[in-house]
Amino acid sequence: MEYKLFEEFITLQALLKELGIIQSGGAIKLFLTKHVVYFNGELENRRGKKIRIGDKIDIPDINVDIILTQPSIKEQETYAQEKAEKERIAKLVKEMNKSVKKNNQRTTPSSKLKQAPRFPGR
Repeated sequence: MEYKLFEEFITLQALLKELGIIQSGGAIKLFLTKHVVYFNGELENRRGKKIRIGDKIDIPDINVDIILTQPSIKEQETYAQEKAEKERIAKLVKEMNKSVKKNNQRTTPSSKLKQAPRFPGR
């Protein structure tokens, strides 16, 4: 299987999670104890191992061979546009959350002005 790497590197943990081999980042420790993983032909048991273009990951227990390749120029351009759009949206959401938080602080009374709740019969 080929995996196109758009960044400088990806960690073993992130690669296995993105490919759906593990379900969460925390599952990597258990996965590495139960399965043998080879990085460029050498045994690897570090979840944070940085994997770059041209590297090969083999997991013989589950018949998985992963080769990291470089994406085409068009794929790189598409990735850059999508990444820029995600960053723009994240910035907008952050600004909106700040304004909502400021508005909530203005409309709610301070904790000193709040009275203790009264219960019937007491």
